[in-house]
Amino acid sequence: MKTKIILVSIMMFGMVIIGCDDDDLDVKAPKIDLINTEFPEAKQEVMETFGAIAQSIKDGDMDKLIAFHGYSAKFTEFKNGAPRNGAAANEAYEREVFGAVTEVVKFEANDLQIAVYGEVANLTFHSDFHLKFGEDLVVVNDQITLLFVNTATGWKMVHEHHSPLSN
Repeated sequence: MKTKIILVSIMMFGMVIIGCDDDDLDVKAPKIDLINTEFPEAKQEVMETFGAIAQSIKDGDMDKLIAFHGYSAKFTEFKNGAPRNGAAANEAYEREVFGAVTEVVKFEANDLQIAVYGEVANLTFHSDFHLKFGEDLVVVNDQITLLFVNTATGWKMVHEHHSPLSN
C-alpha cells in the first residue's frame, strides 16, 4: 500500500510539473541594461587583447596578429573611404603591410575608449603610429574603430574601420 501511495504521489507531482509552463512560474531573469552597464571585467579583457594585438605587431608575429581576428563571411572592414572589404582582403593587407614593418618607433592609441555591450565590444581611438619600412618612416594618424565579439577562444575582431584623422 505504501508503494502505491508513493507511486501515485510521484505521478501527481509529475503531472503538476508538466502542466506548468514558464509563464505560470512568473520567474524572470533580471534584464541587463546593455547600454549603461559598464562590464568592467570584459572591458579589461578587451584592453588586454588590444595590448596583445599591439605586441604582435611590434614582434612582427603575423600569425598571432591574424589569430585576433574573427574571420568569417560576416567580417567587414572600411579603410580610408574605400569600399568595404571582407576577411580575405583584410588578412592579405595585414600580412603584407604589418609583415613589412621593420621597426615600430611609436605605437600610441590616444583617446582610447572601450564600450562593452555584453558579448560585443567597441574599441575606438586615434592612432599615432610611427612605423618604419626599411629606412622609410610612415606616420599613421587615423580614427580607428575595432569591433570585438567574445568567443570561446577570447575576444576577436569582427569589424575594423580606419579613416584619416583631421587635426
